[in-house]
Amino acid sequence: MGEIIDGKKIASQLFEDLKIKVQKSIDKPGLAVVLANDNPSSKIYVASKEKKSLELGYRSYVYRFDKSITMGKLIELIHELNENKKVNGILVQLPLYEHLDEQKIIELINPKKDVDGFHPINVGKLYCGLEPWAKCCTPKGIIKLLKGYNIQIEGKHAVVVGRSNIVGKPLAALLLKENATVTIAHSKTKNLKALTKTADILISAVGRPNIITADMVKKGAVVIDVGITKQYDRFLKGDVDFDKVKSIASYITPVPGGVGPMTIACLMENTYELFLEQNK
Repeated sequence: MGEIIDGKKIASQLFEDLKIKVQKSIDKPGLAVVLANDNPSSKIYVASKEKKSLELGYRSYVYRFDKSITMGKLIELIHELNENKKVNGILVQLPLYEHLDEQKIIELINPKKDVDGFHPINVGKLYCGLEPWAKCCTPKGIIKLLKGYNIQIEGKHAVVVGRSNIVGKPLAALLLKENATVTIAHSKTKNLKALTKTADILISAVGRPNIITADMVKKGAVVIDVGITKQYDRFLKGDVDFDKVKSIASYITPVPGGVGPMTIACLMENTYELFLEQNK
């Protein structure tokens, strides 16, 4: 049976390190979170980010808007946050209300304060093998999980199922930087099973419960489950058929408790790193 990768444990270590660093710092990092949607999950995410910021001793700024928010007002806020020296990281919780232009808002954020790593400048730096101001939180967290368990990435075949701008594409870039051989699969990929069976490291970020079954996994592969789907109003399911795949994999992440905790941990680390960069 494969070893279960404990994301909570790795995240807790990272939080503890950040808390100590902030306590020793004269000034404090500032994270601004903008919520302009009525998605229940987004509200929970924003509340958890606010709580964790305060726990770590960060300055926390949260801006919540109802549907009456205009594009003009949101643009005005982004400009204000860009100029505010107490704010080191800006996060706009996606998705936005339908009448708001997500891409335009992302592009208006100062890339040096783009804590999510979504700005085209940061994305471009990442794909060019350069250091962006901030790396996308979930992909960064996955690399940290692999390294935290001393799992070799260099020379391994990594198959990423999912090509989103938030996980799949930036994760492929980070894996390439670690000298893995990377294949991206997606909804148009033919014979997915034949491809996933060749993976030394299999990462699924689709959001469809049990899309990765035991017969799709090579014996001894490392399996990272990024997918998360709510079922029956409370049970969270991943992309991987965990109970059956865990006997085949060498390492596997659970849902919840695997990748999820690392996303918020890396968000907080990104905020701290941006704070250091802006206060050299």
